[in-house]
Amino acid sequence: MARRPLPRILSSGSASITRSRELVRTAAENATDILHPLITITRGLRLLAGAGRQKWAATPKDKRGPALFCAAACVFVVALIPYGSVLALVTVMGAAAWKGRERTPVRTGPGEAETRRLRSLYEALVPYFSVADDPSPLFAHGGEWDKVFSGYEFDGNGRLTRLHVAYPAYFTDSEADSRNRIEQLLHAKSGRGREYRFTWDEEGNQLVMSVLEALPTSIGAQRFVTAPGETVLGFTDGEAVQRTVPVSDGDATRDAPPVVWRTGARSTEPHLLIVGQPGSGTTTLLRSIALQALQHGDILIVEGSGSGEYACLAGRDGVLAVECGLAGALATLEWAAHETERRLIAANRARQAGHPAPDDIKRPLWMLLDRPGAFGPLAAADGKPDPQELLQVPLRHGRAANVTVVTTDQFDSLDTLSETVRTHTRARVVLGDCSREQIESVLGTEPHTTPAPDVPPGRGYARLGTGPVVRLQVPATPDPYDEATSEAQRQAVLGLLPGRQTPAEGTAPAVPDPARPRPLTAAVSAEGVAAGD
Repeated sequence: MARRPLPRILSSGSASITRSRELVRTAAENATDILHPLITITRGLRLLAGAGRQKWAATPKDKRGPALFCAAACVFVVALIPYGSVLALVTVMGAAAWKGRERTPVRTGPGEAETRRLRSLYEALVPYFSVADDPSPLFAHGGEWDKVFSGYEFDGNGRLTRLHVAYPAYFTDSEADSRNRIEQLLHAKSGRGREYRFTWDEEGNQLVMSVLEALPTSIGAQRFVTAPGETVLGFTDGEAVQRTVPVSDGDATRDAPPVVWRTGARSTEPHLLIVGQPGSGTTTLLRSIALQALQHGDILIVEGSGSGEYACLAGRDGVLAVECGLAGALATLEWAAHETERRLIAANRARQAGHPAPDDIKRPLWMLLDRPGAFGPLAAADGKPDPQELLQVPLRHGRAANVTVVTTDQFDSLDTLSETVRTHTRARVVLGDCSREQIESVLGTEPHTTPAPDVPPGRGYARLGTGPVVRLQVPATPDPYDEATSEAQRQAVLGLLPGRQTPAEGTAPAVPDPARPRPLTAAVSAEGVAAGD
């Protein structure tokens, strides 16, 4: 059977129909654009009229008469004013335009994806925050999550940035293991690759989890605005400290929250221990401390690794010695022990005589030791004492003598540190990628934050005495003689170095005699000057 051809209006008129539809749609869009102000004003008038009707309906009947009289009086007054009707019309149109404008609706609750995430997180916490004999549990499978999550915030990707959790009073929040299980669960469920801070309120049974921003690594070596006796170890979160200092960050200047370590006679933590992994930035921090200490004091450097990281400081004003060998380290530390005793005796005599302390004992003396435990096996093989034994007097009496000891070492050689060093270095810094157990072994307590996903050099934690554990980012202070150092950082470090010592012509540099402690102004070892040449 042959198929009949379609009518012409159906076969050839489809293009014209489509064209007509596009013309109609375009005309409607243009009309909408032209009439948009009128539509807005009309919508506003409708809303104003609806609000007026609601106001009139809510007005008691005994007050409607006075209200009508007041409205009529206002209309009469406006009519008597020159151009009053025009002003009234403009005012009404403006109010209608403002009332009828298109506004983005404000979201008052979580979206569908965010609700699913909160529900999943609630169900994951049920086994940890519930017991079988609880008559009205806060956490139960299929329960209401909005009763325990009183506050929450999400980022643009739908991941949690802040969560406020209310947990039952019988949860063992005083035990570290119980808290760690909750923190690990929230960390895993909220998204890895970020740092989280957990704030436990044991009294109110509340837990606040917040996402931390990465600490800036662009702050380099510079002169920090500090008082004498204050040393900037690095920078931390704004809520962790109560002060800021102006810093140069690239081409801009901004305020940054520092971790300030105070030394001197009134310090409660006069000595510092820095521990880290290889390449974590312990040498960078020690170099930064040396540059800051040279502003008001003298320094002695004993380097056990022998890598020459402090060659830029040798022979500089205020640098008494830079020792890398066992013999030089023993001589320098013995001289420092005698110098500490001399300062104590001079200060005691001045107090007994009723005089102020002599000027030659007021200038701070800094002893910076990089991996001193490396000298122990060498000293034992040569039948010499361990250089750490000579640190007992500076560590025990250094605060009264204005002597500060800073020691660095690595985790794999912590057992080489003497008991005296461990006992008297109450200010602690941990740098590098470390586990929570390693951090606790050095700082005495675990941090309230999760480990950083990416650990740049100089990143770690600090704790001064019995204070809280805070995050730390050491200012970039590389070796200026290293070829890998950028030109900007090299010039920044070289600009902070003091001038080189210029002994008188025909005289040899003075060498500290361990048997004769004397003022520090000329105490520079022969090895240190030779390294500087």
